Amino acid sequence: MRPRFHLAFPVADLEATRAFYVDVLGAGIGRSAERWIDFDFWGHQISAHLVDDAEDAVATNPVDGEQVPARHFGVILAWDDWHALRDRLRDRGIAFLIEPQIRFVGEPGEQATLFVRDPSGNALEFKSFQDDAAVFAR
Repeated sequence: MRPRFHLAFPVADLEATRAFYVDVLGAGIGRSAERWIDFDFWGHQISAHLVDDAEDAVATNPVDGEQVPARHFGVILAWDDWHALRDRLRDRGIAFLIEPQIRFVGEPGEQATLFVRDPSGNALEFKSFQDDAAVFAR
């Protein structure tokens, strides 16, 4: 079995979170309880936990001309899957935190990337590499 990651993150509204991750992103639902939901996030387990006082961390770092949220998570998709997700997000009117783009053009690690926020403000990055060997290129 290939290792999978698990990530837990805070949310302010479980139903809005469920709708976003399932209906917009296409995630599956795993176990759930009154204050949390596990999602199948492209084969990885992420857990949305309802919190009463949401954190408001907006720290960013400059990356290739964009202010990237220092705290974010996401997944690296196959090239065609990234483009399909980009189009699905656009078709549903989801606002991009950072518009879809190709970053580091002509450099090691050239990648397609986009950022969105979930209904609780958690930043998500979706990226793709035409050459999978470029994921850790230096």
